[in-house]
Order: sequence, then structure tokens, then C-alpha cells
Amino acid sequence: MRARLALLVAAVSVLTLIAFLVPLALLVRTVAEDRATVRATADAQSLVPVVGTADPATIRLTVEQLAAESGRPVSVFLPDGTVLGAPAPRTPAVALAARGQSLTGESAAGREVVIAVQGRADGTGVIRTVVPRQELTAGVTRAWLVLALLGVLLVLIGLAVADRLARTLVRPISELSAVSHRLANAELDARVVPAGPAELREVAGALNHLAGRIQVLLVQEREQVADLSHRLRTPLTALRLEAEALRDPDDAARITAAADGLERAVTGLIRQARWRTPTPGAAASDAAAIVADRVAFWSVLAEDTGRAVSLDLAPGPLLVGVPADDLTAAVDALLGNVFAHTPDGTPFAVRLAAEAGEVLLTVADEGPGMPAGAVQRGASPGGSTGLGLDIARRAAQAGGGRLELRTGPAGGTQVLLRLGPPTPARPGGGGSTPAADGLTGP
Repeated sequence: MRARLALLVAAVSVLTLIAFLVPLALLVRTVAEDRATVRATADAQSLVPVVGTADPATIRLTVEQLAAESGRPVSVFLPDGTVLGAPAPRTPAVALAARGQSLTGESAAGREVVIAVQGRADGTGVIRTVVPRQELTAGVTRAWLVLALLGVLLVLIGLAVADRLARTLVRPISELSAVSHRLANAELDARVVPAGPAELREVAGALNHLAGRIQVLLVQEREQVADLSHRLRTPLTALRLEAEALRDPDDAARITAAADGLERAVTGLIRQARWRTPTPGAAASDAAAIVADRVAFWSVLAEDTGRAVSLDLAPGPLLVGVPADDLTAAVDALLGNVFAHTPDGTPFAVRLAAEAGEVLLTVADEGPGMPAGAVQRGASPGGSTGLGLDIARRAAQAGGGRLELRTGPAGGTQVLLRLGPPTPARPGGGGSTPAADGLTGP
């Protein structure tokens, strides 16, 4: 924008200066020519009394003296044909002046000035002088140079003023763009200081209002999620009481452990909904322990549905940069998809290994295969919520990894979850900040 405004001002300035300076330059040249002509005419007219009354010798002496002083050739044509002063041919202008008419004309040598002198006893005399070209244009080149420099100076001043004006427009726009990018990066506390023209100040105010409105809506949404999650605690409490009332200690312990895990998930959901970032040290977990625990949990259901489970775990601990709650939810989502999208009796395998500085979790089944678009959030041909694989994908991305979906050698589906190592804590890292301060990750 600055360049275009400068180009516009430069074009307007140049056109304006051309429209002003070109006529002025022509006027300067005309004034110089007229000034030289008037001076030559005045010198020639000073000879009129002498030519009209004196004898030829006096006229010659006077003409020679005037020519020496003015530096121009001066000639006097007497009625008898005698030419006094500088030798010169009898031009048409001289012939016309001999009839009593004074005039000024152009010739090859310059501007010719002829004056008719009447009153002599023997007829009409003619005084002729020529203004050279260099005298007609004396000082014109210097005046044109001054005008050109003045025009360049005015254009530069105009560009400087235009650039300063453009900066007053571009700076608020740049600040608007920067704040927009900060808002897009979840920095909802970013605000614009209104500056510039009234229109830009209005846009800045609208952007600030939008950011504030987003904060309010985000707080309301998170509070609603927290409230809905909190409502699950009542049935969880009832479920734990029912589990404690079971006669079989093993069943009671198993169901109580499941209820405890579900309560931890609900608590984590409430915390994540109400706070933007996890507490320090939470973004690290032991993948080996979590995968072993979740496979053991799902193995009971696998036994009930006739599924053979193959587990291959690398020796732990295998630390990854994903909070334990998030990794647990991701593993549950992957294992839950096996039960949701394959028929009973379909075997599946779980493998956890360390490869090239990252931890690779593979969940493979021998079912009909995962349909296309299964990773798309909210899309589920099996009638579920369509969030399972997306939860696993976001957990992998939060840990510096990725989710891969493949077809197994014998059909079925292979889901590969690559997880990166924990990220070192930043010095001076504080606790959580309210969700109103910005958007969260997964």
C-alpha cells in the first residue's frame, strides 16, 4: 500500500509539475527573447537623430561606437545606397523599411531589427541591427535547469509526505493483521489499540469487540461442558456403591476400578474444560504402563465376545509427551473401535515399541477394514459419535506425533499411533490459566 500510494502521489505530482513548469519554461524563453529584442531596438533608435541630421562621417563614427558597446552588428543604409557600419546585404526587411515602415523579423543569423529614419533631405534612411541567437536565449538554459531542480525537489517532498501519510494508514492495518493472527493462534487476550482514520478505528473497535465476545462464548461453553461432566459424578457414585455391594470380591474390585477410571476421566474433562493448559509435569506419561492397563481392561470384554488378544509390549517405562488422561482416552478409543467396527470373534493385536526416538503403538485387527473417511471428526459409518480416531489423532499431535491408518497384509485395519518424547518444561512456567484467556488444544 505504501508503494502504491507513493506511486500515485509521484504520478500526480509529475503531471501537475509538467502542466505548470512547461508553460513557465516557454514563458521564460519568450521573456528572454523579448528582452534582447527590446534592448537592441532601443540601441538602434538611439541612432535615429544622428542618421536623420548628421553627415555620413559622423554617422559612421557613431555607428561604430554603438556596435562596439553593444556587441551587435549595426548597419545604416542611406538613400543613395551607401552602407555605413557593418557590411550587410540589402534584405527584404531593409527594402520594406526604406518605404517608411519599421519592423522586426527573423533571419538565419538571428532576429533582425530595422528602423526607418525619415526627415533626411535625400530620402529615407534605414538602421539595421541583428540580435544573435545566443543573446536571444541568454540565461534560458540556467532558468530551465533551476525549474527542473525545483520540480524534482517538489516531487521528492511530495513522496516524503505521501510515505509518512501512508505509514499512518499502513501501521494500524498491520496491527489489525497481527492481532487477527494472534486471535487465530488462540491468544484471545490480544487487543488492538485504535489508531489511524476513523474507519480503521471503527474496524479496530469491532475486532476488539469480537475478541471479547469470543472470550465470553468460550467461557460459557466450557462452563456448560464442565457442568455436564459434573453431572456424571452422581451416577458414578451410585455405580461405585453397587460395585461395593457385589458378593464376588473380584467382580467388585474390577467394576470399582472401572468406575474409578471413569471418574478420573470425568475429572480430567472438567479440568480441561475449565482450564486452558495442564498443570506442570502433566504432559508426560508412561505409555507401557497405560497400554498394559487398558489392554487388561478390554481383555475381559474380548473374552466375552470370543476375541483373541495378542499383546507385544516393549519393556518400560516408555515416556511420551502426552498427558496420562489423554493417552488413556486415545488407547481406549483405538481399542473401542475394534469392538465397534468388527464382528464378534475377530482377533486383534496390540504392539508397543520404541523406534527412532519415538514410541509406536499399533492396533491391528482382522476385520473387514476401516472405511474411508473414518478419521474425519464426527463421521462414523458404524453409528457411533465419530470422535474415536480423532481423539487419538489429536493426542498424537499433542505429543509431537501423528496417526496413520493402514490396511493389514491379510485385510483388516492397522492403526499406528506415533508419539514423541516429553517436551522439557520451560523455565518459570506457572500453573494453569483460565480458559477465558484463549483456546486450548485437543
